[in-house]
Amino acid sequence: MICPVIELAQQLIKRPSLSPNDAGCQEIMIKRLEAIGFTVEPMNFGDTLNFWAWRGEGETLAFAGHTDVVPTGDERHWNSPPFEPTIRDGMLYGRGAADMKGSLAAMVVAAERFVAAHPDHKGRLAFMITSDEEAKAINGTVKVVNALMARHERLDYCLVGEPSSTDRVGDVVKNGRRGSITANLRIHGIQGHVAYPHLADNPVHRAMPALNELVATQWDEGNEFFPATSMQIANLQAGTGSNNVIPGEFYVQFNFRFSTELTDSMIKQRVEALLDRHQLNYTLEWVLSGQPFLTARGALVDAVVNAVEHYAEITPQLLTTGGTSDGRFIALMGAQVVELGPVNATIHKVNECVHAADLQLLSRMYQRIMEQLIA
Repeated sequence: MICPVIELAQQLIKRPSLSPNDAGCQEIMIKRLEAIGFTVEPMNFGDTLNFWAWRGEGETLAFAGHTDVVPTGDERHWNSPPFEPTIRDGMLYGRGAADMKGSLAAMVVAAERFVAAHPDHKGRLAFMITSDEEAKAINGTVKVVNALMARHERLDYCLVGEPSSTDRVGDVVKNGRRGSITANLRIHGIQGHVAYPHLADNPVHRAMPALNELVATQWDEGNEFFPATSMQIANLQAGTGSNNVIPGEFYVQFNFRFSTELTDSMIKQRVEALLDRHQLNYTLEWVLSGQPFLTARGALVDAVVNAVEHYAEITPQLLTTGGTSDGRFIALMGAQVVELGPVNATIHKVNECVHAADLQLLSRMYQRIMEQLIA
């Protein structure tokens, strides 16, 4: 008989839920949760399906995740069709197997087992699920969190099922994430003929010393929980495409992944002071994607570490590295937030896969976390 976690993961992978399309995944999850006594509240915004589900009352542990996936790329490069889940040599293949339909299946089955063993559990078990995480992330978790905060909904602990592990399931747990802020900088010059530079003002030439200083700046040294803040230039654009025209404008996009040693206001002030010092004529737009957050050792981290040690027989590393996740929005509710999920080696790649046995192990870990916090 096939493992219920693998069976549910396969059902979810079959749905081509390219962000923000849910393709029926949430309907599958909702039916399973309603069958074990959950109250389910759809919280849809724009083109995005979300739901908030709960069972019980009191201290609240939520499991959060997303049903949407990234595009497959050229399907000819896949060893099997990306939306036809396939098990080969113990690996479950398919788009979303690791990020993060495998985690969703593990969560639901863990909840079913937990409720069967503890039908009168003392706390509240909840699910926060979205179909808008991989793309714009504007109508998903952030909107759900805002709605829940507006009505003073309680959330004490949240386990996000993002693929946190590197070599084996549970070896890395994310107990925080760096902040992310992007600068869209336009440096204004005067367009002209390359043979008459004295009649023009080349914004690329003017900008280079400032950009060199930006790149060379050490923004902070990090701390015991976070690596040093990183600034990376992501996109550059200038010119008309002709080799005899000095551009009139130079566009530079750069991103900061910042630690708790900095705030977005501090970054803005330092960048703008640097640009002013170089006497540039510029316009600058900032886009804040998320603030850094950290969950210190406490009930949730201890429960997660205990579950990993019990089932994987390893002690996980607590890290804050990597990109942003929806945890940045959930942390605004004042909850302890931790990410625990499968190995991330193949996420967003061709032939995305996960060890089938890892999903079974992950579900047992999730169940043990429930038992420690709200049984």
